[in-house]
Amino acid sequence: MTADHPPSLRSPLRESATFDRSVIASIQQAAETGVYDIRGWGAKRAVPHFDDLLFLGASMSRYPLEGYRERCDTDVVLGDRHATAPLHLDIPVTIAGMSFGALSAQAKEALGRGASEVGTSTTTGDGGMTREERGQSTHLVYQYLPSRYGMNPDDLRSADAIEVVLGQGAKPGGGGMLLGQKISERVAEMRTLPAGIDQRSACRHPDWTGPDDLAIKIVELREITDWRPPVYVKVGATRTYYDVKLAVAAGADVVVVDGMQGGTAATQEAFIEHVGIPILAAIPQAVLALQELGLHRRVQLIVSGGIRTGADVAKAMALGADAVAIGTAALIALGDNAPRYQAEYEALGSAAGFYDDFQDGRDPAGISTQDPDLAARLDPVEGGRRLANYLRVLTMEAQMLARACGKSHLRHLEPEDLVALTVESAAMARVPLAGTDWVPGAGRRG
Repeated sequence: MTADHPPSLRSPLRESATFDRSVIASIQQAAETGVYDIRGWGAKRAVPHFDDLLFLGASMSRYPLEGYRERCDTDVVLGDRHATAPLHLDIPVTIAGMSFGALSAQAKEALGRGASEVGTSTTTGDGGMTREERGQSTHLVYQYLPSRYGMNPDDLRSADAIEVVLGQGAKPGGGGMLLGQKISERVAEMRTLPAGIDQRSACRHPDWTGPDDLAIKIVELREITDWRPPVYVKVGATRTYYDVKLAVAAGADVVVVDGMQGGTAATQEAFIEHVGIPILAAIPQAVLALQELGLHRRVQLIVSGGIRTGADVAKAMALGADAVAIGTAALIALGDNAPRYQAEYEALGSAAGFYDDFQDGRDPAGISTQDPDLAARLDPVEGGRRLANYLRVLTMEAQMLARACGKSHLRHLEPEDLVALTVESAAMARVPLAGTDWVPGAGRRG
């Protein structure tokens, strides 16, 4: 080697943080097709979440409870503000609304079976109530959505609670989608729309324009149901402090707040990743709104969006929630993304653990499909058993953590039991940074 022939040197390959490979692929796809990306699931970006919080277990200044001898209760009453028949649930983990259409009839039945086995509720979702779901659900919440698909007064009267949906965590401000390949004859009949044609749900209700109109609608729903079932109001987590106050002023018995990590059957990628706020940031805003109204615990708060473990359940309740709702995790418990279908996921251009094309209706697990052959793969009895097992584990984990904090009921958990690992999570959750008494931004309103 001489100076006349220097070695060939090349800088190491370096990926751009702004234009990484996934961004480049998205740009190339948009340029090739002129179509934006639609998918299911929820936000995949990393945002502050419950993993950024830790419990302060008992040691000397606090005394723990002995798990084998001392009880830690888990029951919750939802909707006792106005309803004559509030829900009495054995555990504070409920099943979020997921529609028949997005999910198969077998999946809806399995959700009802699993929830009923452990004494909790499930929720209809868009498109109406199926006989399988009602027949297997001890406690069934009926969603009243902007589309009014499948809505009828008889189903309202047969429901155990009514959830007026104003927003969803994955797409607050946006409507739902159900693509034509999932519109079977039965789905079309229930929705009074043509089979095989894409269906889009509206982003807002057609018969009111604001909170005053919502109050009128809630009274109408109460009169239709003889004031028996509680009325929930569900909002996507955005301007949570104000939305919760308005929902309560309109007459809600229960407020449901869905964070941006919440899933969807199908919506635009831009919505999923760039609209809404994390549930960690939303819970304290909701609690503050209820406290200022003097109605915290009187109007119950259900939170959802990325609940995965009993630790998530316990942390949500420590921040002030009365209960949580799960959707994506419930589908995984039924068998979604199961490794046994790896070869079929690969044939669809995906993989077990990555499959999110719920909109296509080709789910090998038989959950997010209307294909009769695929749907038949899901045994509702076995699926219900798996879901019930998962719900039991969530509850036992939450109890274990509550006992470690010296609490005899999950609802006794409180912010004082928590610290945060990062400045961001401390500011959002409004609990101290670990090892300090500093709460960033303390005193700020929602």
